[in-house]
Amino acid sequence: MTNPLYVERNKDIAILVLNRPEKKNAITLKMFRKLSSILDELEKDPAIRVLIVRGVDKTAFSAGADITEFLDVRYQAEKAKAYNEAALEAIEKLYRFSRPTIALIQRLAIGGGLELANSCDFRFSSADGTFGITAANIGIIYNVKSTKRLMNLIGVTKTKELLYTAKLIGAEEARDIGLIDYVYASDELEEQCIQFARNISEKSLVANSGIKQVIHKIIDGATDEDEELAKSILDSFSSEDYEEGIQAFLEKRRPNFNRIRNQVKTT
Repeated sequence: MTNPLYVERNKDIAILVLNRPEKKNAITLKMFRKLSSILDELEKDPAIRVLIVRGVDKTAFSAGADITEFLDVRYQAEKAKAYNEAALEAIEKLYRFSRPTIALIQRLAIGGGLELANSCDFRFSSADGTFGITAANIGIIYNVKSTKRLMNLIGVTKTKELLYTAKLIGAEEARDIGLIDYVYASDELEEQCIQFARNISEKSLVANSGIKQVIHKIIDGATDEDEELAKSILDSFSSEDYEEGIQAFLEKRRPNFNRIRNQVKTT
């Protein structure tokens, strides 16, 4: 049986693959639950410095939640509550993943697929990308957390436009309104995305994980550091990454944060 979700590795980059090409990578309830457990496992892996989420091929990133199962698993309040909780748990774990994350989008990112993409730090799209949230086409109300993330990206008016009309937009328009960060030809997309991820992976993981935490705290409404965040900031000044960064600056060379990671793994 084909595995609908699996993880590949490109050195210190983890690649989470949606693998239902015959359904344009539509996401089932079981897939949302598996996604949650996969992210738990990836969080425990200290070797991972960047996470990429993508579809298995150029067919689609994801056409969204699999509507064909809705009458069985998402019909009426009780079932809908259980479904929504499972889906939102997985999406929130991706959003809160402690390492930088990138959505590599070929062609379609619709509904729940776009929710996944919006939970990543960056979105790379093929030039033939198509985007939209089509809740208004099936009579359901889009949830608060994902609506807030969408608003943070494109603003209130464009959020209303996309949700009220359930319209689909192309990659260039999506980039123009801030929904997508980078657009490339389909045959260039993966290479450009990996190169971007590699540039991040060569930087300090202590710094990047901490910076992500700070940014999310600000998005959540923080105006100052809480005790936990203040400790993380101060602890970074005692880290091996900090020592390597300062030493590299003094020696006029590029810092090698991967060397530190490799030393830790072999001790």
